[in-house]
Amino acid sequence: MASQTKLKILNDPIYGFITIPNERIFQIIEHPYFQRLRRISQMGLSYLVYPGAHHTRFHHALGCVHLMQKAVRVLKYKGVEISDKEEEALLIAILMHDIGHGPFSHAMEHSLVEGVDHETISLLFMEEMNANFNQSLTLAIKIFKGSYERKFMNQLISSQMDMDRLDYLKRDSFYTGAVEGNINSERLITMLNVVDDELVVEEKGIYSVEKFLIGRRLMYWQVYLHKTSLVAEQLLIRVLKRAKELIGQGHTLHASGSLMYFLENKITREEFDTKTLNMFSRLDDNDVISAMKEWMYSDDFVLSNLCEMIINRNLLKVKIKKKKPTQDKLEKRSLALQRKYGISEKEASYFVFEGEIANLAYKREKDNINILHKNGKINDVVKVSDQFNLKALTNTVTKYYMCYPKVKD
Repeated sequence: MASQTKLKILNDPIYGFITIPNERIFQIIEHPYFQRLRRISQMGLSYLVYPGAHHTRFHHALGCVHLMQKAVRVLKYKGVEISDKEEEALLIAILMHDIGHGPFSHAMEHSLVEGVDHETISLLFMEEMNANFNQSLTLAIKIFKGSYERKFMNQLISSQMDMDRLDYLKRDSFYTGAVEGNINSERLITMLNVVDDELVVEEKGIYSVEKFLIGRRLMYWQVYLHKTSLVAEQLLIRVLKRAKELIGQGHTLHASGSLMYFLENKITREEFDTKTLNMFSRLDDNDVISAMKEWMYSDDFVLSNLCEMIINRNLLKVKIKKKKPTQDKLEKRSLALQRKYGISEKEASYFVFEGEIANLAYKREKDNINILHKNGKINDVVKVSDQFNLKALTNTVTKYYMCYPKVKD
């Protein structure tokens, strides 16, 4: 009996006690695939800006389960029929929605694998674990993929106001100290309902929705797209790119076996077989940090300097503007770097580069946040809101950045 109650309650700094509802979900949490999330940073390298941002994907996944339990409870109370099997499937799907993230979360998708996003890898993990759990994850996978007939269930997992966003905004706000993202998740969940199998928010919850959307917009500018976090992630992408390039040229680099597998092989969706998935399951932030600590002393000018910049937080200078930087500005910075260190134009391109960032808080054409009026009518939140700024949040704001080292003549 003692083993059945082991670790069924966890203490979370955001919500207090989180209850693990049954043995199957507990076993999934205990699985090595899921335990790996303890070693995957939720916010990548954002701790270089916000020192408290060391929370992990493991924290976030458990928080999402807690919010999903509340959402199911609220919807059942309001007469929405959700069977025990559907409830368990919802909890499993939200628990595993981020299991496919690689080291430092999003940086992996642009470097070690090619065109394979974390959602695809999450699905591969779920299918692999489904075989190990006697096909008991089948319904969860259907809901995760959006192929289950009850649309609102997928909306709870993936939409513009899902349990994922309700947790990460509040959690990231807490750990960074950026109060703009401190949304009222519980109030929003309490206002949820289902009409014609689609998720809606009751009219009295409109102000909470407005704060949620505005908070999301502000968190992107202030935290997720912060210029220091941006340049750090770009440097990490270039570290892994340079390492792959050197290994391809026959250079010897030291790294963990799992990291070397992805550096030595071109991995696309077609190559992502069971062996690759198992190698991926061994990868976490520690592999990359350990490798960079070793590569800091590489003979290669590019790799050693890129690694030193991240490890010692001696990052590139970054300027963010409304207009795209001119080619003349980039060439000037590149030539100065080439002259100072005697490196090639290609090598200089690792340190002098441009890019763009975009912020769109709300997409009106997809998975709208619909408001349910007392008379039964349903309207998009932007149409109903008297908050002028809300309509502006439906427009994409694009900015351009240029990164370069400080080179003194």
